[in-house]
Amino acid sequence: MRVFVSGHHGYIGTVLTRLLRRAGHSVVGADMYLYDDCTYGTADPAQLSNTLVKDIRELTPADLDGVDAVIHLAGLCNDPLGDLLPAVTLEINHEATIRLADMARTAGVRRFAFSSSCSVYGAAGADWVDERSEPNPVTPYAVSKLRAEEDLRALAGDDFSPVFLRSATAYGLSPRIRFDLVVNNLTAYAVAKGEVLMKSNGMAWRPLVHIEDISRAFVAAIEAPADTVHGEVFNVGITTENYLVREIAELVEETVPGARIAYAGGADADRRSYRVDCSKIASKLPRFRPQWTVPRGIEELYRRFTDVGLTVEDFEGPKYQRLAHLKHLIAKGLVDDRLRWAPHVTLPRPERPTLPGIAVV
Repeated sequence: MRVFVSGHHGYIGTVLTRLLRRAGHSVVGADMYLYDDCTYGTADPAQLSNTLVKDIRELTPADLDGVDAVIHLAGLCNDPLGDLLPAVTLEINHEATIRLADMARTAGVRRFAFSSSCSVYGAAGADWVDERSEPNPVTPYAVSKLRAEEDLRALAGDDFSPVFLRSATAYGLSPRIRFDLVVNNLTAYAVAKGEVLMKSNGMAWRPLVHIEDISRAFVAAIEAPADTVHGEVFNVGITTENYLVREIAELVEETVPGARIAYAGGADADRRSYRVDCSKIASKLPRFRPQWTVPRGIEELYRRFTDVGLTVEDFEGPKYQRLAHLKHLIAKGLVDDRLRWAPHVTLPRPERPTLPGIAVV
């Protein structure tokens, strides 16, 4: 298939595009390259059929010519960003998603795989939730994902099949790594500081899934028969991979030599807590075969962080923290408060992107 991937240059997109090509698909990528300066280590760019340097709010129907399936990853990616820019979060994650889906339907695209989030379950506590459970979003980010799901469902028709992938909390290595994710963050602290620094009391539940397995789920969703996925919601992960945050910290402590758990001042309860049943995706999408567990993922992160080298500035500074990076771009006048590039910024070339005031690694 010819697959259009929005956000192909991001944390998950850089991994997903490789898996798509390995599966024999051609890939058209669209990204505005906000995080081009956030490359960790060395990156071998995936060879795409075409690359668009575009804000998803500015895509046109012509960008979807000849496309068989859309995988929509692009958006503001976490709760801190949503809290900082709630209106912009809704504009990008909700309104721009529906606009893209409507264009895709008009262009004859038959499959639309939407990257949603298990965060829509919000404050479920210790009770198990599945795709039939009532969502309870507690942040602007989670609300934006749920609203997009609701309005996408209304676009479904005989020739247009949206499918909703609610991913568990991601972790794992990527050329566009994120250190604001719990497994990555705790492991990074342990390697760089010798502390597994807890910023909550650790009693919240989190479902966890490696980004390679998230990518495998998207490949399975676009390859499945339409009647299997049409309008369906899938929790993406493994049911046994639900952990208390405290348990994640203990696994990091066991893996990183000399590391000890510590608590930040004011560490308190996290109202976001949910345990997610992922049995539906295992039964309905048998080609989705997850390969990672959290202990294995922590070992991978530890080895990589040790080999490449990791400093506190790396994961606390603006390079790999999404919130800090966007604040940096805004402060430098490179993007405005709606996260659009400033007029004086020359958009990067996909082959070798360069931005004024930002060094390219």
